[in-house]
Amino acid sequence: MTDHTMKKNPISIPHSIWPADDIKRLEREAADALGLTLFELMLRAGEAVFDVARESRPYARRWLVLCGHGNNGGDGYVVARLAKAAGILVTLIAQESDKPLPEEAAQAREAWLNAGGVIHSPAIAWPDNIDLIIDALLGTGLTQAPREPLSTLIERANAHPAPVVSIDIPSGLLAQTGATPGAVIRAERTVTFIVLKPGLLTGKARDVTGRIHFNSLGLDDWLAGQDAPIQRFDASQLAHWLSPRRATSHKGDHGRVVVIGGDHGTAGAIRLAGEAALRAGAGLVRVLTRSENIAPLLTARPELMVHELTSQSLDEGLEWADVIIIGPGLGQTEWGKKALQKVENFRKPMVWDADALNLLAINPDKRHNRVITPHPGEAARLLGCSVAEIESDRLHSAQRLVKRYGGVAVLKGAGTVVAAQPEALGIVDVGNAGMASGGMGDVLSGIIGALLGQKFTPYDAACAGCVAHGAAADVLAASAGMRGMLATDLFSTLQRIVNPDVIDVYHDESSNSAT
Repeated sequence: MTDHTMKKNPISIPHSIWPADDIKRLEREAADALGLTLFELMLRAGEAVFDVARESRPYARRWLVLCGHGNNGGDGYVVARLAKAAGILVTLIAQESDKPLPEEAAQAREAWLNAGGVIHSPAIAWPDNIDLIIDALLGTGLTQAPREPLSTLIERANAHPAPVVSIDIPSGLLAQTGATPGAVIRAERTVTFIVLKPGLLTGKARDVTGRIHFNSLGLDDWLAGQDAPIQRFDASQLAHWLSPRRATSHKGDHGRVVVIGGDHGTAGAIRLAGEAALRAGAGLVRVLTRSENIAPLLTARPELMVHELTSQSLDEGLEWADVIIIGPGLGQTEWGKKALQKVENFRKPMVWDADALNLLAINPDKRHNRVITPHPGEAARLLGCSVAEIESDRLHSAQRLVKRYGGVAVLKGAGTVVAAQPEALGIVDVGNAGMASGGMGDVLSGIIGALLGQKFTPYDAACAGCVAHGAAADVLAASAGMRGMLATDLFSTLQRIVNPDVIDVYHDESSNSAT
């Protein structure tokens, strides 16, 4: 559910995301357009953090405020002054530096001192009974691992039992990529301002941001006129994508999908993809697989049409289908290679996953009728680099995949990234750690294929499919928890999710909130 814990500026978390490099420019342009100073924006930011901290921890009476030597630290001075005025016992520790503070941060520091505040060195012993920590050490400009003494302060904060509220972004988390090259604050809550940053939603973000609160600082009307280059996708948008069906529609209107794979021992993968396509609304689904898989698949899901994969059945299936899904359980033997060689000559919309991607990495080609859905390991093979390189900048990695292979790339993970040419780029803000189990990717392939069959563009099919997939898992996690979630469990909730006109889509209580 959307949380409106603050009475000031109660807007929902935006669906627009801005690169970290644009944030300072947007801040200046918005302030100029509205006749505000940057110091006034800093005062608003500090007040927003103070309000969240007070409302989330109303009984906390001893605060520790950690300030860096930049404007993020300036926000911290404002929070400290407001807390002191409210009768809270505040200990403020600031980074020491020979360089002057930025103008706005220097004003905030002076206001703290004029209010009777004291600034302590990072070397001091922390007071006993601290019950809340405000993290104002490092902001969105960070591009490398934190250095001393900040890294030590971060580790001390993480080791302390008091909860942490981070200002704008947890210190040590990179705002553009979500990477954590060194020490990073593990926040209970993060209060972010003006625009959403990519690093709050992908990479390692979910491990460290806690609950995200957003505050536009009164700039939302001006920002609404700007075109953000990155989009955030969540369950609230499913009703836009998945409109009610016409009363007179028939199965031929909703797509004929052929699913190819399931080599020896991998019948489960092809069954998951096929059934997911049905549950996501495909009109007809034909499975081409090994002969020994036919009886088990028909027993498990009689609505599937299951045939042995032969040269003839493949030709017939490809001609019959509106959409092709290939890869789940395909293997890398001659059986799978021959099927893929024939599929790649077709111009129909298609989804490539699993071993289709591993074979693609061996024989790369570029085509624009294809959605590829790699996890980081598969993406690394496709780009000839390490998994660490993929994860160090997931948005750039997804864009590299599109540049090299064409079509649409879905880079799976916490904060799945979807990219397409020329510049379409989005982050999927649903899903949970319960999805870290076998078969989840096969289900996603089936969902995306089904949406392609229902006349979605490849990019919309990928975005809506990822959202439906993650939202179905979020419903499950809310009712039964994450541990032990199976891919087949999603079928019990997926049908609800892809019919948002019938039932409200679940929004996780603990997901990102607006303030």
